[in-house]
Amino acid sequence: MSVAWAVAGGLALAAAGLAIALARARSSNARARTRLVSASAELERLEHAFARFAPMELVERVIASGVPTHGERKEVTVLFADLVGFTPIAESVDPSALVRILNGYFERMSRAIAAHQGHISTLIGDGILALFGALETNPWQTDDAVRAALAMRAELAAYNAELAAEGLPKLALAVGIHRGAGIAGLVGSSELMQFTVVGTVVSVAARVQALTREHGIDVLVTADAQRALDPRFALRALPPSALKGISEPVATFALLSQ
Repeated sequence: MSVAWAVAGGLALAAAGLAIALARARSSNARARTRLVSASAELERLEHAFARFAPMELVERVIASGVPTHGERKEVTVLFADLVGFTPIAESVDPSALVRILNGYFERMSRAIAAHQGHISTLIGDGILALFGALETNPWQTDDAVRAALAMRAELAAYNAELAAEGLPKLALAVGIHRGAGIAGLVGSSELMQFTVVGTVVSVAARVQALTREHGIDVLVTADAQRALDPRFALRALPPSALKGISEPVATFALLSQ
């Protein structure tokens, strides 16, 4: 009888141990499932927030490449574009027509930028901030930015012909291109995130874009960008100009053609 009890006791202990092990395994699996669900939810939240301003192709590239949210110093080329004299147009055109004009403009400019390895980081009113070499290393980033500017020029000429045929006002483009170091990363809130670049490189591009009015040129390239360019691009040197917030005068070049 004592042997039987001993055996029964051993089986009971084994069963208890197995039950504990099973419970621990289940608990571990539950925690793993919880972490997986949480990670999946966070990924879905990131995709949702990021996709509110960026094409899905860019969203997938950012997630796949593991771009850090804390920021990373990179050498980038910034293209800043704006419409010249757009305020009078906005005041004279019917709102529905104005929105259609802007949407057509952004569609064509976005296409030209994406076709040359760039992406639009921000739309500011009728302005465009586009980045080259920010998401992935690109040794030809400045060539790509200038080719994008040439494509934007051509796209706008074709679009203006369409607008004129409808009796709508033509648009005039101003572009500034600068190359330099900046901090690239995801910036924003849980509702809206942008993959952008922060730093003087952006400020200079914006100031150079505004400088186009003084020279009567649609595309200006800084000397820092010019040094990285293929020499086959046709440029015309302009006198250095003082830019607001920039300590030294900035040398620029008018983009003629390729």
